Amino acid sequence: MSDAVSPFVLVLFFLFSFSSATDHIVGQNRGWNPNINYTLWANNHTFYVNDEISFRYQKNMYNVYEVNRTGYDNCTIDGAYGNWSSGKDFITFTEARWYYFICGNYGCQSGMKVAVHVLPVPGPAKATDVGKVKSSGGWRAMAVWRVVLASMAVSVGWIWVGLGGI
Repeated sequence: MSDAVSPFVLVLFFLFSFSSATDHIVGQNRGWNPNINYTLWANNHTFYVNDEISFRYQKNMYNVYEVNRTGYDNCTIDGAYGNWSSGKDFITFTEARWYYFICGNYGCQSGMKVAVHVLPVPGPAKATDVGKVKSSGGWRAMAVWRVVLASMAVSVGWIWVGLGGI
């Protein structure tokens, strides 16, 4: 019986690994610093609910504030929703909406601001979506493959258990 446990662990691993959230590191290897085009960076990413955005920067020199659109446009922290200053900050997107982040230590005027549009998590693919994968690309193709791979992992696990763990 103990041999039969390992396929279930494998199945759980596959299911969770294919549905895990993404950590989007702002600025990639350049981090959260002045004179970087964060609009271009954000436009090259797709953000979903439960994903994280992480800011990496020199502690005590910069910080991160979540602000509204007015604060973002005017580089002000009035009425900020949150602030972080650890130098390695992780923020989880809890709902689908626009998020606005700026540096409150005068870095905003040097380009340290980013607007992120967070989308709802895509639901499981429908049978009618399978034929559209080629034309729609992106998240639909990924959702279809997640369902297919998860189904295969469950099937392999059940076969393994049915054969007594070989």
